[in-house]
Amino acid sequence: MARARASVMATGADRASNTTKSFPRPFILRKWRGATALIIALIWEIPFQKLDRARRTGRCEGQRTCNPVRLSSIFPKFSPFGPDRSESMPLARRQLVIASALTALLGLAGCDSPPEQVAQAPAAPPPAVSVVKVEVQDLRPSVSFTGRVTALDRVDLRARIDGFLEQRNFTEGQDVKSGDLLFVIEKAPYEARVASARGAVETAQARLDRTEIEYERQATLVKKDVAARSKLDDATAARDEARGDLNRLKAELQQAELQLSYTDIRAPISGRIGRSLISPGNFVSPSSGTLATIVSQDPIDVVFPISQREILKFREESGSAGKAEDLAVYLQFGKGDRYSHTGRINFMDVSVNAGTDTVEVRASFPNPERLLVDGQLVTAVVESDKPQPSLVVPQVAIQIDQTGPFVLVVNSENKIEVRRVEPGVSSGMLLVIKKGLQAGDLVVTEGVQKVRPGQAVQATVIMPEA
Repeated sequence: MARARASVMATGADRASNTTKSFPRPFILRKWRGATALIIALIWEIPFQKLDRARRTGRCEGQRTCNPVRLSSIFPKFSPFGPDRSESMPLARRQLVIASALTALLGLAGCDSPPEQVAQAPAAPPPAVSVVKVEVQDLRPSVSFTGRVTALDRVDLRARIDGFLEQRNFTEGQDVKSGDLLFVIEKAPYEARVASARGAVETAQARLDRTEIEYERQATLVKKDVAARSKLDDATAARDEARGDLNRLKAELQQAELQLSYTDIRAPISGRIGRSLISPGNFVSPSSGTLATIVSQDPIDVVFPISQREILKFREESGSAGKAEDLAVYLQFGKGDRYSHTGRINFMDVSVNAGTDTVEVRASFPNPERLLVDGQLVTAVVESDKPQPSLVVPQVAIQIDQTGPFVLVVNSENKIEVRRVEPGVSSGMLLVIKKGLQAGDLVVTEGVQKVRPGQAVQATVIMPEA
């Protein structure tokens, strides 16, 4: 029994090992037929395992179902166990033989067709990239600087006298006009001083009038040689002294009236007033600091530094040799939005900052919508006054390595080429190219990471963003 099992297993193993070789097709067909017959015999033998067990236990006496026709009795040569061994072989050994036969059958499956008849996998399509056609556009060369908004006029309101703050006649953040009453300091003490000074002036005026009369009397008597000359001198001195007192008291009255006027704090300029730093009811004085701040709004200035090297480079690229006042200045906010109004340069400092090697430039802008606020940080874009024809590409197409900037170009054979370029100034999302490209070249903007020089690609032309 062990020999039969070993023989069958060896036969299955030999068949499995031989499947790796290449045989002629008729031989493979014969092996398939033999394996098919072996499987049918094995499957036919499996249902009799229960019948064998029933005979051994004596449960089949008088039953017709206990005498089925075996395939081994009909086709002895197709039974792997023989006509007698299949009935006595245990079930575990039969299963082992079946497993060996299945292994041999799977091994033969690889020999169904020769290796040269296996279909080859289709080649991968070329990678897809997006390209932009290089165009010539009339651009105004520009250069950007970081600037800060500065109010043309700025005034800090302060108290010029001592006293309690009685009124605040404005809303914080509103626009005010020159001469508007903003704060009121208590007036009673200063009105009393004005009244006292005015009374003193009247008294001095009466005294002066009396001394004038006495002087005229003594002068008449002296002419008639009725009075002594000394009397006239005394009258003259008294008149002059009264006149001096009157002038002094008038000055004190003027000072009192001036201090009384300081109780009203008015707007010296037109603009927008900020937050009130001191509330009514507090005692204020010249040392109290700023009560509020007024800044002018329209027009408004933007100050930005520019180096001499940048000035020369901009003039060279733009071909502009005119005055700085002829250049247009635009403003951009944080998100790249452009200010709707155009500014003009109205001042360039006469000296260079030794610490930064820059010159301070100031441009004036209209501000009717109050979008520009004093101290705001903006980007100042200076543009040339004349447009220049230039080759432009999207800035995203520019790549940089150790050698310098370059772009990937799709040539006439739909293959990738590397072009070294010399970039110029930028204009929005576009970049001026001085050297390295020609009008009509297809520059890769999307899909740069999945291509290499010399590789064939599938290019799709898209429109560049302005």
